[in-house]
Amino acid sequence: MKIILVGASGTIGKAVDAELSARHEIVRVGRSSGDVRVDMADPASVARLYAQTGPFDALVSTAGNVHFGPLEQFTPELFEVGLRDKLMGQVNLVMQGLEHIRDGGSFTLTSGLLNEDPIRQGLSAAMANGGLEGFVRGAAIELPRGLRINIVSPTVLEESLPAYGPFFRGTKAVPASEVALGYAKSVEGAQTGRVYRIGWSRDA
Repeated sequence: MKIILVGASGTIGKAVDAELSARHEIVRVGRSSGDVRVDMADPASVARLYAQTGPFDALVSTAGNVHFGPLEQFTPELFEVGLRDKLMGQVNLVMQGLEHIRDGGSFTLTSGLLNEDPIRQGLSAAMANGGLEGFVRGAAIELPRGLRINIVSPTVLEESLPAYGPFFRGTKAVPASEVALGYAKSVEGAQTGRVYRIGWSRDA
């Protein structure tokens, strides 16, 4: 398969690349590095991405920025960071990708645990994650041509603990290589409309 991997230079992206590249052709995409560059919050940039990559079999997005900060300090502009980038950026990838993805192809997006297991200062991520999971469930029942869509919701990564550990006290961390298995299941499996929770559950 030809797989477009958005966020390829990130911690999860590198692990997904390592998991899938032995079996598939990977087109590595990033904001400032990779085979192709994209600002997924900019629809025109997304259009240029697909013009460069051409037809493909699967898209995996491990990208998306949000703002972390106390509730009382949020402004409309700070809310827009997560809404435009992590939420609508990934929606843009899907909606424009419909014109270029081959029959039977798949989209795999990324959310995270914070919409169901919130932390202080994580409001922006919780909003974006919840919106993304709703989009995936809603899109799954309408996608044409045998297309599939799923989303991976990882817990905090072991590799990210030096930076984010203080925000996730008591939360089990997992290595990025384990998270990458969720993306492999989505891309190489047969399911659609699923949220793959990696390293956590609603009851944890």
